[in-house]
Parts: sequence; structure tokens; C-alpha cells
Amino acid sequence: MTAHAPTRHTSRPTAGGADARLPWWAAALPVIAFAVLLSLLAGGGEAEAADAESRRYLAHLLDRLRELLPH
Repeated sequence: MTAHAPTRHTSRPTAGGADARLPWWAAALPVIAFAVLLSLLAGGGEAEAADAESRRYLAHLLDRLRELLPH
């Protein structure tokens, strides 16, 4: 009777040996960029008064993002 060799389940490294896990911000940044660009496009057809308000909103949003991200 032949004995079967035990099999090992090891994770193989990806091509180039790079780590396959991404940091949280690698997924968050494209989502934030998409939301900012979408908000700029959606507010493009409004009056100039609304344009000034959207600029303040965007400046406030960018300030908040700067506060949240580590330095």
C-alpha cells in the first residue's frame, strides 16, 4: 500500500512578489475623486451665485479631506 504525501496549502506570491492587499485609501481615493468630479459636472449649468456657493462647498470638502488624511 502506498502512502500519499501530505499536501501543503501555501499562498503563492503574485507576479513580481508584490503584496496583493491594498491599503484602505487605495480604494477610497478613486471614489472620492469620482464624487468630486460628478458634483462639479452636476452643478455646471446653474447660475453664477450657485457657482460661488459650489466653490465654497468644494473648498470646505477639500479642507475636511485634508484633515482626515494623515500627514
